[in-house]
Amino acid sequence: MSTGNTRQSHVGWLPYIVAATFFMEYLDTTVIATALPQMAHSFGVGPNSLSLGMTAYMLALAIFIPVSGWVADRCGSRTVFFSAIGVFTVASVLCGLSQNVAEFTAARLLQGIGGAMMVPVGRLIVVRSTEKSKMMQAISTITWPAIAAPVIGPPVGGFITTYASWRWIFLLNVPFGLAAMAIALAMVPNLRGSERKPLDIVGLLLSAASLTAILYGAELASQVGESPWVAGALIVVGLLLGVVAFRHAKRHPHPLIDVSTLKIPTFSVTVVTGSFTRIGIGAVPYLMPLLFQLGFGLSAFKSGLLLLASAVGNLGMKALTTRILQRYGFRMVSIVDVAVAGISIVACGLLTPDVPLLLVLFVVFVYGVTRSMQFSTLATLAYADVAPSQMSGASTLWSAAAQMTIGLGIAFGAVSLRAAAFLNGENTGRLFTLADFRLAFLCAGVLTLISVLGYVGLAHDAGQSIGGGSRNQEGTAKS
Repeated sequence: MSTGNTRQSHVGWLPYIVAATFFMEYLDTTVIATALPQMAHSFGVGPNSLSLGMTAYMLALAIFIPVSGWVADRCGSRTVFFSAIGVFTVASVLCGLSQNVAEFTAARLLQGIGGAMMVPVGRLIVVRSTEKSKMMQAISTITWPAIAAPVIGPPVGGFITTYASWRWIFLLNVPFGLAAMAIALAMVPNLRGSERKPLDIVGLLLSAASLTAILYGAELASQVGESPWVAGALIVVGLLLGVVAFRHAKRHPHPLIDVSTLKIPTFSVTVVTGSFTRIGIGAVPYLMPLLFQLGFGLSAFKSGLLLLASAVGNLGMKALTTRILQRYGFRMVSIVDVAVAGISIVACGLLTPDVPLLLVLFVVFVYGVTRSMQFSTLATLAYADVAPSQMSGASTLWSAAAQMTIGLGIAFGAVSLRAAAFLNGENTGRLFTLADFRLAFLCAGVLTLISVLGYVGLAHDAGQSIGGGSRNQEGTAKS
């Protein structure tokens, strides 16, 4: 009896264990941007020389995210999750001890392998181990690191690089990684797939090539000195390869990425429509620090402090997400929240140094609230109607789409900013003006608002199987 109770309590802790590892990975990814100048100085090179390390990390993500579900089904989720945390932790040490660009690039490649396996497998563990009735709360728990890390990362990175050394950004992962490994070994169940499927080699190559082109193109788009045409061409090539990979997956008897999950309306909306939403909302973490530094003339650290208003909105909303979805349902929440998010993004572009500080903080706070609400909504609704046999494929596809749209959000923000500078008759090699940011935020806001149309098509009772819209369900029962 006590063993059963212990196992049940362990299942209850799983979302928190997985969320902790997610936060370690997401935070590490976001804080590094502010450390690049100090790292470049330490290696005796220019900041652009470190882009190879960023590319190596993205390459690892592109290759190993699609295969993560297959490996977890074959080797067991606990085995893969534990190993991924170990690889990520060892790679963090190697990053912190790097003495040159070559060593750092190799360490980042290894770190990317760990991160690529850790995140989708961690999500798979949670959705496979959680009852439908508790799914909403569980997904909300593992979603907050992805929401909070992009806004917490810059000020944390600025603080560490200003008052310590960039090496601590990576070395601080060690105690957290060791603790996570010990807890995972003791509490995480070693779940496996019901059948042993052969590895889809062609699907792996196509998906890896598609994600690599898209993510590398996004990275080039965010670099001021790089050609936007080359970046755009890479993204287009990546998307075309994605179409080929999709058609291959539809014909293959055991595809690496199970696209049949897109026939599930609630899952399809979160992947397709949700991608446009995430791109629009995801452009803001790229644009906002630049607005405060170039448009307002603030330091990187002060800019990061302003972004904490978004973090407060992110974290504050987390406590209310489940209750709001239970009361109003996924469809209504998605429509209203995305509309408010789009308006708040446009409002960000209207901010100037003359706007009162409280108003600036309020706009940033509202953006944080809506970002948190929508990302949690999408992540939860995705698994509402997915059968247990499709969980692995759904988790892999969701992770690939989420990682792709993070990169595309950055690319969209960068390209919009450059296009705005071009339309304003400026040399895009110069510092951007407030007018440029106004147009860039407008583009991101309009894209977000357009995605509202996809949520309108959701069924009114979407997500009721996991507790969404319980008020409507009760009303139907009474009538």
